[in-house]
Amino acid sequence: MIKDKPAYELIRSSRRTLALEVTTDCRVLVRAPMRASRRHIDEFVAGHTAWIEKHLNRQQSRRESRPEPTAQEREAYIRRAMAELPGKVARYSTVMGLYPAGLTITGARTRFGSCSGKDRICFSWRLMQYPEAAIDYVVVHELAHIRHKDHSQAFYDCIAQVMPDWRERRALLRQ
Repeated sequence: MIKDKPAYELIRSSRRTLALEVTTDCRVLVRAPMRASRRHIDEFVAGHTAWIEKHLNRQQSRRESRPEPTAQEREAYIRRAMAELPGKVARYSTVMGLYPAGLTITGARTRFGSCSGKDRICFSWRLMQYPEAAIDYVVVHELAHIRHKDHSQAFYDCIAQVMPDWRERRALLRQ
């Protein structure tokens, strides 16, 4: 698929090192210092063709397994998220004794949920494409961040108290 040097988009900035990224839409980005020569950049990319090919194939597989929903499907997922997630948050909040300052539904593509420093929780409507067990895991995960702002052992212990099978549920998100 990839020969000597794959096509890439170059982004120059005040950084000190070269970096590669394969985006979700299968573009290859190279971030480079302002003063890096084109030859040096080309050699860097050519030296990473196996890595680029592996990640392009991975992104292509992801795109095929979870195609972007149509506008109608997206609206249905948003409605479902707004209908179901507040109830799930309320139920698990009571069980865990952790209450968010607010709840927002977003269209985030790279994360299913987040918890701000002020304990506001956001969920992506894209989460609604996954099984109930996975959705419940993300709700518990984000609520646990109210108490633990990191991914420490104490954080996972907090999740395990409510959801002993959290590892299996998390695995559903990675399929």
